[in-house]
Amino acid sequence: MGDFWGTMAEAISLILQWDTDLIGIIALSLRVTLTAVAIACVIGLPLGAVVGAFRIPGRTLVTVVLNALMGLPPVVVGLIVYLMLSASGPLGPLQLLYTPTAMIIAQTILVTPIVAALTKQVVEDLHGEYAEQFASLGVGRIDRVLALLWDARYSLLTVALAGFGRAVAEVGAVLIVGGNINHVTRVMTTTIALETSKGNLQLALALGIVLLVLAFCVNAAVMAVRASAVRAAYV
Repeated sequence: MGDFWGTMAEAISLILQWDTDLIGIIALSLRVTLTAVAIACVIGLPLGAVVGAFRIPGRTLVTVVLNALMGLPPVVVGLIVYLMLSASGPLGPLQLLYTPTAMIIAQTILVTPIVAALTKQVVEDLHGEYAEQFASLGVGRIDRVLALLWDARYSLLTVALAGFGRAVAEVGAVLIVGGNINHVTRVMTTTIALETSKGNLQLALALGIVLLVLAFCVNAAVMAVRASAVRAAYV
């Protein structure tokens, strides 16, 4: 028990001292995750909105695929991206393997289906309320999608936060394509796994505490966004 509290005290000390290695790992994690979530939103929000708002050909198949991809095993995504970026792969000449860019690609593939599927559900429910009004006003397809995305902005921010929570905790895919290289591709989750195996529990626990704090912050942000949406609905 004494060892536990001693390790905990040292981990908190690392955080409070703003240890250089610790800050570098956190900064890289946030850069990779935020970039991946941003790209996933650029792809997933319009895709989900179109599928949710219109009866396009193959809509059922697209919905099934998006829902299925939400449960993609991270290690499988990591393996596929690895094969694509390896020297013998089609994207090998770009030399992206074992770089933050490869990690962003893997996280984007994992997060995009989540963003698209959740957006589809949000927009579909909202479109049911506005369909007759859009038809009577003769609103075009593009304007209809933009209007739905804007009206659902609070819910869609929650979707983006859900994607962030999924990406920041990822370890399997980023470990495969990033290689966990010190000061290059070492992020919080991969460092926790490595340092725990080495017995360096202080750094591992410090990063674990940071991840927990981020998880609490994301959940708090989701609750705040939902509360704002409820208040806006009654204004």
